[in-house]
Amino acid sequence: MVISYSLELEVDTERTQRIKELAYETDALLKGDFTLSSGKKSDHYYDGKQLSQHPEGAYLIGEEIFDMLEGIDFDAIGGLAISAIPIVTAVTVVSHIKGQPIRSFWVREEPKKHGTEKRIEGQFKKNSKVVIIDDVITGGNSIKKAIDAVRAEGCEVVKVIVVVDRNEGGSDQLREEGYDFKAIIDLSPSGEASISEPSAVTGEAG
Repeated sequence: MVISYSLELEVDTERTQRIKELAYETDALLKGDFTLSSGKKSDHYYDGKQLSQHPEGAYLIGEEIFDMLEGIDFDAIGGLAISAIPIVTAVTVVSHIKGQPIRSFWVREEPKKHGTEKRIEGQFKKNSKVVIIDDVITGGNSIKKAIDAVRAEGCEVVKVIVVVDRNEGGSDQLREEGYDFKAIIDLSPSGEASISEPSAVTGEAG
């Protein structure tokens, strides 16, 4: 599918600003002493579920990502469980409201041990074009797991979208590998949030 509609800007600045405000209001952006999933220590942390499972936060993120998908030829959106699940669900609900329904899926860390024994659940088809979504990127391991899973099924990843980019190497690596990457919010080394600026694509990745 291709989402087509008229927008003067890629994103709604007021909406993006509100998402950033909610990240603080919901305590999704925290200061302290944290150990990240990579094992690295950090004095700031993004607890994405506090924002993506907040009523207003979920709706605004859904609208934001829906707008980011304008003009892209894709079949479905998805990401790694569990962080991507509320986000892709929000986008699909918004897409239904807007009359341009988007199919979604999610990727298990490991294949299910019973029933269908699937690793990828939901509205997913092999050899299709997909968008990968996640709540945050640091080193990029979670996103790479999702990318590897769909590419193993013959899919082309046409865009990668996250809510927050910690700017610690993961997004740069994806761009170097040719993926069309976009974040809603950027974090500075000190953990301060700002609205992400559009960035150029450096190549192509299938």
